[in-house]
Amino acid sequence: MATRGKNKANIEEVGGKRLTPATQMMGHGYDPFLSEGALKPPIFLTSTFAFESAAAGKRFFEHITGKRQGPADGLVYSRFNGPNQEIVEDRLALWDGADDALVFSSGMSAIATLMLALVGQNDVVVHSGPLYAATETLIARILSRFGVGFVDFPAGATREQIDDVLARAQALADEKGGKVALVYLESPANPTNALVDVEAVRGARDATFPGDHKPAIAIDNTFLGPLWQQPLKQGAELVVYSLTKYAGGHSDLVAGGVAGDQRLIDIIRPMRNTIGTICDPNTAWMLLRSLETLELRMSRAGENALKVCTFLRDHPKVEGLGYLGFIADPRQQDIFDRHCSGAGSTFSLFIKGGEEESFRFLDALKIAKLAVSLGGTETLASHPAAMTHLSVPDERKKALGITDNLVRISIGIEDADDLIADFAQALDAV
Repeated sequence: MATRGKNKANIEEVGGKRLTPATQMMGHGYDPFLSEGALKPPIFLTSTFAFESAAAGKRFFEHITGKRQGPADGLVYSRFNGPNQEIVEDRLALWDGADDALVFSSGMSAIATLMLALVGQNDVVVHSGPLYAATETLIARILSRFGVGFVDFPAGATREQIDDVLARAQALADEKGGKVALVYLESPANPTNALVDVEAVRGARDATFPGDHKPAIAIDNTFLGPLWQQPLKQGAELVVYSLTKYAGGHSDLVAGGVAGDQRLIDIIRPMRNTIGTICDPNTAWMLLRSLETLELRMSRAGENALKVCTFLRDHPKVEGLGYLGFIADPRQQDIFDRHCSGAGSTFSLFIKGGEEESFRFLDALKIAKLAVSLGGTETLASHPAAMTHLSVPDERKKALGITDNLVRISIGIEDADDLIADFAQALDAV
């Protein structure tokens, strides 16, 4: 974060003990005495900031024009940075052990800005599948207008399969006259909860591209991050979030985030500065509030999900569960054991039947809300094939396992027994 005034040093350890992110969320990156002693950061509702001197103004513009590396040396205009956004970025980076972080106006603006910064004309993107439908649309329908190609692989692919995909991507890049610019992952995948072996992807990437010019590895960590999965430890270089979900966690804001290696953040930041995809100060302030309770909310939701899924697993009207606590596939279990510290609270529920039976279940819910999104304090349920993934071609939906009997559930922090009662009566209506 840019230095402003005489900002107090962050307290990162006490008595030789390194403080956890949950503790540091209460004050990291903020000095009350630079804001009239306010215990919590005020909302800085200003479009522009005054320079201390003309020389200070010059230094700032040297940063945003690329003549100096790193974050801006001060504050000048809220399209580039602001106190609330910088504090959120400092705290977001703590959770993943990242060098730095950036916040955006939505998860998709984070993804789009990342891709525009790292991918050029006629380049190739390698990605896991399925992805969130809007991400697939961005790659296949929008970036393709600029000659960008893509090669994808199923989320559970082995090292050998990933090696093959990267080789095919390089061949395509050679044919197009571009480069393999990005390996983009989503794990767990939306909405199937299939896991990607990030360690295998990193090994394959490094073996296929042994020189200095390697495609960056980015991963959408929204479903489990940052509490239950920290992919930078497995070899990813950037983690992407819809901060709308667990980080925001109250279904009252829309925001996105990217955290990771400083070298890549320094490439993405100028693109954000140019196209103006930073989140606003009020949203950043709300994220600061939410990050203080992130561990509590996610832990309670995870405990509830285990209880609910234990009930659903043996119900006669349930065909199956895509819940990471009950993995049946040995390959997926191996990835889970190496990459994850918890099963999360978002899962896929397969109703016996098809769309008609799934709709009956959804329409009968009384506590759970019928709405898209996830990771809020309330329990949500939706039908991906008919809602969030409706734009995905039928053949691709079939290949990815996005079926008409799949219902996506995001468990909230209500009483678990109340949720079980609600699911029981809704299943009775099927």
